[in-house]
Amino acid sequence: MPAKVYTDKDADLGTFKNKTLAVIGYGSQGHAHALNLKESGCKVIIGLYPGSKSRDVAEQHGFEVYDTPEAVAKADVIMIALPDMVQADVYQADIEPNLAKGKTLLFSHGLAIHFDLISVPKGVDVIMVAPKGPGHMVRRLYVEGKGMPALIAVAEGSSRSAKKTALAWAKGIGSTRAGVLQTTFKEETETDLFGEQAVLCGGASALVQAGFETLVEAGYQPEMAYFECLHELKLICDLMYESGIAGMRFSISETAKYGDITRGPRIVNKQTKAEMKKILKEIQTGKFTKEWVKEYKGGLKNYNALLKAGEKHQIEKTGAYLRGMMPWMTKKNIKGAQASYA
Repeated sequence: MPAKVYTDKDADLGTFKNKTLAVIGYGSQGHAHALNLKESGCKVIIGLYPGSKSRDVAEQHGFEVYDTPEAVAKADVIMIALPDMVQADVYQADIEPNLAKGKTLLFSHGLAIHFDLISVPKGVDVIMVAPKGPGHMVRRLYVEGKGMPALIAVAEGSSRSAKKTALAWAKGIGSTRAGVLQTTFKEETETDLFGEQAVLCGGASALVQAGFETLVEAGYQPEMAYFECLHELKLICDLMYESGIAGMRFSISETAKYGDITRGPRIVNKQTKAEMKKILKEIQTGKFTKEWVKEYKGGLKNYNALLKAGEKHQIEKTGAYLRGMMPWMTKKNIKGAQASYA
């Protein structure tokens, strides 16, 4: 059966009348949720640690900013908009001591709840509102009068009003304009991790780099390799986004179509799919999460080494040079606070 889709008519912002909403963290998702909710007429405050570089940005955006414990104590609904590996420590130190029965904890991703990194006391509702896109797109679409589709979930043991709260939050950030699907913490977490690792981030990044390397190693100019393996990927993704894989194929040449349907399966083959199944199993059993927690607590040595190696890849230098030749392309500041990312 198709999933039920909730829209504006199914959600009531009146749910938040006389209530205070706190967003803990002011990064990509946090700033988008906070700004959208504020502009939807909700009372929103921000919780940050002392010295956070996001404090000035949040205050410039018109928010009252408190230390995290005080924000939690003041709020009725608390969104934990922090990195997954930070959530448990902040929760234990600053959030749990200030929770009380009747409050609601909200997550935009289910990892910490599904894999028991956080344990919430009885009497506190636990919900999820997960937009299907990065925070900066959630914000941009809202400003344009549109909305990012989202998922909602309600954890076992929550009250009957928890779903109503989740739908109201989804409406406040604009997601019910597009459509909201109900899922579970388990389903959202496992499918999200798999998509990131096997297709959207891990799979796509590895495929682009491998294609670039193949052409350069064969003696072709790196600029040509960049255009063919990275730059034009956006054009293909946009076509698939707008009308599916079949729609993309309708728009490309006959030669490209034939190469697609005969050579694509040689790149992503039975061996690739078998590896995808292994990756999914590691996610389902919690092996990936345990590995990630161990890496984080161990000082992120391998994580940082792999990121630095990626930054030094020839495709990054070539791309920076070519993007500099396109003044119409929006330049992104990836060094400062995410909330001021523009």
